[in-house]
Amino acid sequence: MTEPSIVHPLFAPALLKPALADSLRRLRPEAQWRNPVMFVVWVGSVLTTVLGFVALKDHTGPAPGFVFAVAACLWLTVWFANLAEALAEGRGKAQAAALRAAKQRVYAKVLQQPHFGASWLPVPSDELSRDKIVLVEAGDVMPADGEVIEGMASVDESAITGESAPVIRESGGDRSAVTGGTRVLSDWIVVRVTTRPGEAFLDRMIAMVEGARRARTPNEIALTILLVALTMVFLVVCATLLPFSIYSAQAAGGTAVSVVVLIALLVCLIPTTIGALLSAIGIAGMSRMLRANVMATSGRAVEAAGDVDVLLLDKTGTITLGSRHATAFHPAPGVDERELADAAQMASLPDETPEGRSIVVLAKQRYALRERPLHDVGFVAFSARTRMSGVDAGERHIRKGAVDAVAAFVADAGGQMPQAVRTVAESIARAGGTPLVVADGVHVLGVIELKDIVKGGIRERFAELRRMGIKTVMITGDNRLTAAAIAAEAGVDDFLAEAMPEDKLALIRRHQAEGHLVAMTGDGTNDAPALAQADVAVAMNSGTPTAKEAGNMVDLDSNPTELLEIVEVGKQMLMTRGALTTFSISNDVAKYFAIIPAAFAGTYPQLAALDVMHLRSPESAILSAVIFNALIIVLLIPLALKGVAWRARPAVELLRRNLLIYGLGGLLAPFVGIKLIDLLLTVLHAG
Repeated sequence: MTEPSIVHPLFAPALLKPALADSLRRLRPEAQWRNPVMFVVWVGSVLTTVLGFVALKDHTGPAPGFVFAVAACLWLTVWFANLAEALAEGRGKAQAAALRAAKQRVYAKVLQQPHFGASWLPVPSDELSRDKIVLVEAGDVMPADGEVIEGMASVDESAITGESAPVIRESGGDRSAVTGGTRVLSDWIVVRVTTRPGEAFLDRMIAMVEGARRARTPNEIALTILLVALTMVFLVVCATLLPFSIYSAQAAGGTAVSVVVLIALLVCLIPTTIGALLSAIGIAGMSRMLRANVMATSGRAVEAAGDVDVLLLDKTGTITLGSRHATAFHPAPGVDERELADAAQMASLPDETPEGRSIVVLAKQRYALRERPLHDVGFVAFSARTRMSGVDAGERHIRKGAVDAVAAFVADAGGQMPQAVRTVAESIARAGGTPLVVADGVHVLGVIELKDIVKGGIRERFAELRRMGIKTVMITGDNRLTAAAIAAEAGVDDFLAEAMPEDKLALIRRHQAEGHLVAMTGDGTNDAPALAQADVAVAMNSGTPTAKEAGNMVDLDSNPTELLEIVEVGKQMLMTRGALTTFSISNDVAKYFAIIPAAFAGTYPQLAALDVMHLRSPESAILSAVIFNALIIVLLIPLALKGVAWRARPAVELLRRNLLIYGLGGLLAPFVGIKLIDLLLTVLHAG
């Protein structure tokens, strides 16, 4: 899998410089208001700064240097939170820039009549209206998204998907969709434009990437409500502590807590760490999905992918290799198998596809036939129109291709396809294989059997999903015998054979009625009902417009195996959010032992027993706590953007691991960090 965009290192100058500037612009109150937790910190920063200037004139309160130091730490906390979000959005903008580079303003050949051969007029691509009919020939760039209504062509989609192998696009069926910005390599196609200017697939991708401030998902909304509730609770607590402290100081003697110290206490008590990183985690999850060459149309879809427990997978290209391999030679009556293998190898020498290479290898393995130097040989490249390839060597005209295509070639030369060859080809097709007929002029030599091979390691991947509690179901149009054999070899939990559109839809509804979250892939119009019903619906970029409209994700590589990566990205996003929430709450607990004794030991000397870190002074303790509170955000930015390492484990085991690493780690880290900062401040004679 290749990436459609430039992926920069996290702190590369190309990302860091604009992110730094953007993070400063976000210090405006209207920008901070979107994050309630950090807005409280922003208000505290403003108030502490004002109190610093007051302290310059009023020498009865805290020292001005201490107040300004606390204010600086609070501003850094807000700024670092902004930086995390700006970096996450910056990575998306870098992707958008790369996608925009793929978009070109070209002139379309708009046909006056909706068929090949009609006269055409040049029209700029950004002025094309929906339902216009355009001609796209070899060498032309596709001017807009559309659907092939006539012809067949080989198309280079690397500008969109990153994959170098060209694909065939033809009218009818599930391979009729074309994307603006791709290039036709051979032949021609007549395309009906299916989008308006500015609504093309590439435009939507760019808009989605640039609009990284996406709507919050239900899980994220629930977590935000929890964080706001905690913030409000601690805000009320800290607000009531001031009059209580003043009263206690007057009644029992001692020193009342200052407003600056209470603000520092509030910032350390509220969940600032996860509050600062929550938005970045969500944006980074969407960004990671796109770097996996999958465009999610909503954050809800990414989140749902993390909770999927039933996967419906198409057989071809997902469970099997998709690229067929030669497994046998079936000679025609009166033809020696070695003669067939020799001709098949010659016809496949210019063929660089996996199928062509496998034919050469099979002939070599069976009959020790080696690739030979060919002089005065003309190679006939595969054409989407002829559906054949081969070589012309002297009087020999060897062709290899689809049954009907070779039959027409032989008939044109004055020959005839033997019925026995047709029977063998039909038998191979019924068994789920692909027959390729080989002919030498008027002589039909036989059939090459191509078979889709179950992918190596796919069984182990399904076993990992099973350990996670995810059920795998293979969907295929094969008969039950063929489907059962492939399902057993691949190790899926269940299969649906001879699947019709209504069968897929009924299967999804049945699983959902049982309380499962279902994901599936599809590329055809007949998949649209099931895609619309599935919780996570991944449409192939090569599929029909109907399928892409029905899905909530589009796989740019048109590689259904990426459904497994989609689930991993979704689970990784949920795990990252959970891990950092656990770390943040545990982190806050540890800070109590630093800042509460420092804040209230003057009023209640007994609280000095909580100073288990033996910090140098109350001022040093408060500064150390707020400095640590700011720095931990920066240290966690890479984890928030990259995500917690995902492993295929049961939920209980993952929860236990999460609590151990991030719960215990979040509890211990402040003790170490605050103490080290306190020692550093002592060396610098600060605080």
